[in-house]
Amino acid sequence: MEKLTASLAEQPRGLIFANLVDFDMLYGHRKDVEGFARSLEEFDALLGPFLALLRPSDLLIITADHGCDPDPVNPTTDHSREYVPILTHTPRLLHGVTLGVRATLADMGQTIAKNFGGGIPHGASFLTSLVGTRPPTAPINEA
Repeated sequence: MEKLTASLAEQPRGLIFANLVDFDMLYGHRKDVEGFARSLEEFDALLGPFLALLRPSDLLIITADHGCDPDPVNPTTDHSREYVPILTHTPRLLHGVTLGVRATLADMGQTIAKNFGGGIPHGASFLTSLVGTRPPTAPINEA
């Protein structure tokens, strides 16, 4: 989160991608519920101050590439969830939006592509659900 915050200050435009791999590598696959909970609390404490730094044209997307339940009751250390969360935030969002269950993870890729004026062969963008149809003054930075 410190590096992500620094990147936001250093890069005023474009795409910033951060992989918070510890949730997966150190806690999820190793079934470390306590470590996962501590890491989640640390992330939560850093997220509020990070959100306060976002500019009106910024868009934050928080997601996962798969689910891996850290609960020791679930016997597998492999991927154990079919769905992943998609949490978004932009200072331009005036109220909460439910994105629903998406058909594909590619919807996030399409949203990023549409934000920068492009498109990809798969997925449905949810950008207008978040910011409406009026274009931002500058492309939205997505992380």
